[in-house]
Amino acid sequence: MEHSLFEQLLLILVGAVVATTLFRRLNMPPILAYIAVGVVIGPFALQMADPHEMELMSELGVVFLLFMLGLEFSLPRMIAMRRLVFGLGALQVAMTTVALILISLALGIDLNSGIVIAGALALSSTAVVTRELLRLNQLSAPHGQISFGILLFQDLAAVFFLIIVPVLGSNGGEINSDELFMSLLQGAGLLLVLLVLGRTVLPALFKEIARSRSDELFVLMALVTALAAAWITHAAGLSMALGGFLAGMMLGESHYKHQLEADIRPFRDVLLGLFFVTVGMQLNLDTLITNWHWILICGGSLMLLKAAIIALVVGRVNRDGHNALRSALCLAQGGEFGFALLALGLGHGVISSELNAIITATIIFSMVITPLLIGFNGQIASFLLREKVPETSSVKEPSIEELNDASEHLDGHVIICGFGRVGQIVARFLRPLDIPYIAIDSDPFRTHEAAQAGEPMFYGDARRADILKAIGAERARLLILTVPDHSESMAALKQIKRNCPNLPVLVRTQDDSKLELYQNAGATEVVPEALEGSLMLVSHILTLLEIPEEDIRSRIDAVRSERYQLLHGFLHGKRSKKITDAGDPNELRHPVTLTDDCYASGRTLESLALKARVVALKRGDIELGSPPDEEVLQSGDIVILTGEPSQVEAAEERLFSG
Repeated sequence: MEHSLFEQLLLILVGAVVATTLFRRLNMPPILAYIAVGVVIGPFALQMADPHEMELMSELGVVFLLFMLGLEFSLPRMIAMRRLVFGLGALQVAMTTVALILISLALGIDLNSGIVIAGALALSSTAVVTRELLRLNQLSAPHGQISFGILLFQDLAAVFFLIIVPVLGSNGGEINSDELFMSLLQGAGLLLVLLVLGRTVLPALFKEIARSRSDELFVLMALVTALAAAWITHAAGLSMALGGFLAGMMLGESHYKHQLEADIRPFRDVLLGLFFVTVGMQLNLDTLITNWHWILICGGSLMLLKAAIIALVVGRVNRDGHNALRSALCLAQGGEFGFALLALGLGHGVISSELNAIITATIIFSMVITPLLIGFNGQIASFLLREKVPETSSVKEPSIEELNDASEHLDGHVIICGFGRVGQIVARFLRPLDIPYIAIDSDPFRTHEAAQAGEPMFYGDARRADILKAIGAERARLLILTVPDHSESMAALKQIKRNCPNLPVLVRTQDDSKLELYQNAGATEVVPEALEGSLMLVSHILTLLEIPEEDIRSRIDAVRSERYQLLHGFLHGKRSKKITDAGDPNELRHPVTLTDDCYASGRTLESLALKARVVALKRGDIELGSPPDEEVLQSGDIVILTGEPSQVEAAEERLFSG
């Protein structure tokens, strides 16, 4: 039975909603859900949709996928990490590609198909790997940085494969070296032209559109940029996907990067979903069932081969077997770019549909296994090396002895449990008053950042009695509990009062909904953040209305003494419990450690002209608050930056690469 295009789209969208919901419950990537929908409704199963009618929309999905990857691609960051990128990354891609081509030839596959297969399998999944490493707080760990550096070069190698595949599909399958050279030259020329446009013309256009404050114009301009670049490369005989990637690169260094990501994401997600559905439609179930053993063998062999090459390369260069194995486990899979390259190869007649089905299934198999490999990469590496299993986070929990040593000189100090925004603000007021404090937090990344910035902070859980004892809770003057999670905060409060019943505890909450529960559990003071913000606003309003200061203070104090009773009970609307965006980006603090080969070493702060503010400079045991512009930076300095996220990112890139 034939279905209209509208009916096919409706079937795909309904199937995608159901499958994505199911796969998310199983903690599996949504990419696999789209592919499963394509397999079920495709011409080799229920025959409810035709992949050829979806070709254009699916190809646009690939354009937007590569556009987003291009936005994430950072030339300054790549230059700053050049040893990892051009050393380890280049070796991994080259060795894996050559090995896979040789294996393909040994299996009787022709050279052109072997090149496409090798390119599709040599590159790992940027989306899956970075998402899992971020979720596990391991992106800043040594193996996370190694993996990220290799992924950066893989993104660069993707450009090469996108250029050569159309050439491989021409001339009846024979490789024409002259045509290949001209295509590479053409691609390099387009890259140069588009990058020049991206540095000069596009920022000016986007600046004018941003001034108009029109969301519609901004979205339209983003779509036009991506599609125009895709059209230019297509008109030049190259792939549309290459144009999308180059367009992303053009805008990746602009101030509008994050807004572009947010605006393009809905279009990318829908169109990319259609692309992966068409990938599933091209999978012949009979072929998959007949060759299931080959798929398992290919999937396992691919992961073993890539892991072995990466472990060998990283181990020989870095002389660190443990992190070499962890990086290898993170990057052993095929990636989403493999699907795009296989579709391109199939469209140009370079590979057969049977080969496409087997290689696509191989990539899917490897991507399904990846979250498990990344989740247990430390334990697996330790087992293979017969080492003691390390902590799963990138920050090791300190021993009780280390905490005892850090707090033994403290008496009458303040303990801050939770070093988020509120905890850090409290610390900034305590330090100038010479009031000693110690902080603990269960976020390993924040602990690492704070420790680098010189804060007396340790990784730990306030619900543990041994941790509380080790940080000197029985000698403390005050404990401040700023943990945002209610259940964790309540459990910590009960543990604190059980071990130190006389210790005053101030609890910060989001609102007043659990006020009485905290008071009954023994909290000395409970400060609802939203209500205190309201009182501060009222105080300013009354001041502007020329109400006497004493009257304002007495009224505010009366509300606090009555436990905010005046502020209870509101008329709720549709948005009462929603967090609204004020439109202004939050400022953050970020420490940057300078290395021997970074650009900033030996230069003054004035000459660097950083966009973010330098609020402190830590050099050994010496800390300079607001260092002068004439200060010359040295290797090993820790520069503490403050500003909006884009300003801090630009300043860090300036420090490393100029």
